[in-house]
Amino acid sequence: MISSNDLKPGMTIQQDGEIYTILEQSQNKTARSAMVVKAKVRNLRTGANVELSWGGGDKVTPALIDKREMQYLYDTDEALVFMDNETYEQIEIAKERLKWEINFLKANDNVNISMYESEILGIILPDKVALRVVECEPAVKGDTATAASKNAVVESGLEVKVPLFISQDEIILINTSDGKYSGRAKD
Repeated sequence: MISSNDLKPGMTIQQDGEIYTILEQSQNKTARSAMVVKAKVRNLRTGANVELSWGGGDKVTPALIDKREMQYLYDTDEALVFMDNETYEQIEIAKERLKWEINFLKANDNVNISMYESEILGIILPDKVALRVVECEPAVKGDTATAASKNAVVESGLEVKVPLFISQDEIILINTSDGKYSGRAKD
């Protein structure tokens, strides 16, 4: 057990049968009332953001999240299939739970799977991923009245706005937090 006063962003806790990761934490103490600790948290099972509060010094149960490196093999109609790199055990995660993450995955990529006890929570994406441009609009010379960008489709199917100098078959970096172009990948 940890004290509610010691909660920090990034920690994972368990409360009322749910698992949360702390996004923000604040403490409020006035002269007339006891301290109140508030935290904005994300439910790791549903992805919903909520706010929780405790009294100062209340005990909170930490949740130990395991991370296992697995290889993304392929997708079926309903799920993505991953293989544990050590035991070669294969697991499936429903596509509906990975709607955002699927935009950044390609076959044979190694990813970290987050687990609580034996329950699979999801995929931990890196900050940026390198993906190949498979389709790209041609650059129109002199078309720079607005932000000089064009549409491109990467190998995972994600459509991204890229600068005019990017061409088909180039490898680019994409931020996984917002899905935006970040730069050219180093070879």
